[in-house]
Amino acid sequence: MRIDDDAVLWSASEADRADRPLLLLLHGYNSNESDLFGLAPFLPLEPALASLRAPIDAGYGYAWFPLMAQGMDAAIAGARASAQAVLDWLDRTVPTQSGIGLLGFSQGGAMALELLRLDPDRFSYAVNLSGFALPGEREADGRLEQDALPVFWGRGTADQVIAADAIAGTIDWLPAHSTLDARIYEGLAHGISQPELADVVGFIRAVQADA
Repeated sequence: MRIDDDAVLWSASEADRADRPLLLLLHGYNSNESDLFGLAPFLPLEPALASLRAPIDAGYGYAWFPLMAQGMDAAIAGARASAQAVLDWLDRTVPTQSGIGLLGFSQGGAMALELLRLDPDRFSYAVNLSGFALPGEREADGRLEQDALPVFWGRGTADQVIAADAIAGTIDWLPAHSTLDARIYEGLAHGISQPELADVVGFIRAVQADA
C-alpha cells in the first residue's frame, strides 16, 4: 500500500510549514482527503495540516481498511498495512519530524490509534472523532500504557454507525493506553458538532502548550 503524494492537501506551502508542528487529517470510510480539510479554518493556526487520502478504493471514496463486518482479521491486517503506508509517507516527506498530531474521523479515528500503536515515538497526540479502537494486541501497546499519550475521543449519543461492541472495546482500551479526554455529545449522530470542534481546538492548544 502507498499514500498518493499528489493527493495530499496541505494548509501551507513547503516554505511556510518549515519549523511548524504537523497535524495529519485522516478521513472516514468511503470519503476522501477533502472531507476533513474543511475543518482547517477552525483548527489552531500553529500546526501545518496535511490531509491524506486513504490507499484503498472503496467505490465512491477511499478506505483505510475493510469494514469489520467483512472480517475482523482482514480489517486489522488492512489497518496495519495502511498505517505502515502513512509511516512510509512520513519518511518520504518529513523524515526528521516527530511530535506529529493525528486527527481522524470514524475509520480515520481508528487509524489515528493504529498509528500510535505502531510508532508511538513519532506522534504526540491523537484526536479520534466518532471512531474506535480495533481489537487485539499490538507491539507498542505496552509502551502506550507507560507513555499515556494524550488522546481526545469524542462521540455522539445518536451515532448509529459505529457498532456497540466497537464502542465497548474502546471504552475498555483507551483509558489504559492514553491520557484520555473523552467527551459524549447529546443528540449528535455520526458527525462533528460545533461544541465538539471547540473542545478539539482546546485539546490541541493544551497539548501544544504542554509540549
